[in-house]
Amino acid sequence: AEGAEGSNSLYDSYENQWSAGPSFPTVTANGQTLQLLASDTGAALLPNGHILTSADTYGEGAPTKFFEFDGRKLIPQPDIPDSPIDGGCFFLVLPSGQILEFDENTDLEIYTPHHHDAYGERPWYAPSKLHVPRVVSPGNSYRLKGVYLNGISQGAMEGDDFQMATNYPLVRITNLRTRHVFYSRTHHFSSMAIANHDPVTARFDVPTDQEKGLSLLEVVTNGVASEPVLISVNERAK
Repeated sequence: AEGAEGSNSLYDSYENQWSAGPSFPTVTANGQTLQLLASDTGAALLPNGHILTSADTYGEGAPTKFFEFDGRKLIPQPDIPDSPIDGGCFFLVLPSGQILEFDENTDLEIYTPHHHDAYGERPWYAPSKLHVPRVVSPGNSYRLKGVYLNGISQGAMEGDDFQMATNYPLVRITNLRTRHVFYSRTHHFSSMAIANHDPVTARFDVPTDQEKGLSLLEVVTNGVASEPVLISVNERAK
């Protein structure tokens, strides 16, 4: 829980109790020592389990700073080009596991977490136990079933200004010959509940321009991908 005074707190869901967390540091600007705080900013859960957040001085003119929280300490991250003037940074978790940062300026930034590998070791909460058709065709709709299709969090949130939840499955199909990547629109989710141990279902619509041939199908939620499933994309599947 981030604080608007620079202090932060940790909640232990097993022990049902709060404790003090690491505070945001201070910065020096215009000869003044100012406290960094999280008064109006977003945060995102990274695929590696860390939290990406930002802190500023809420209008005092000091730069915005970024941190990864690993459960114990706040780890400083590089500034973005507009850090000296940005205030209120917001995050969106991308299917690649990277983070899209946007703010009150017109440029966008992409954050790549440490040790990021979209095809590396998967966390225990990756979508799994998938039931998908092994043959699909462009323009058709299919049923998807699995567990952890909604992840263990909403992914990212800011609060009263922006909601960037990504707790729903995306279907990514990669053609093995061209390596081109296509995403299928998903809909009709049987549940949006996070940290759900029970199987859930959804529908996915294979795009009309999906390339044909042997392909890998993955289900991605909050930037965390399932183990790939080998499928065939052809013209005659029903």
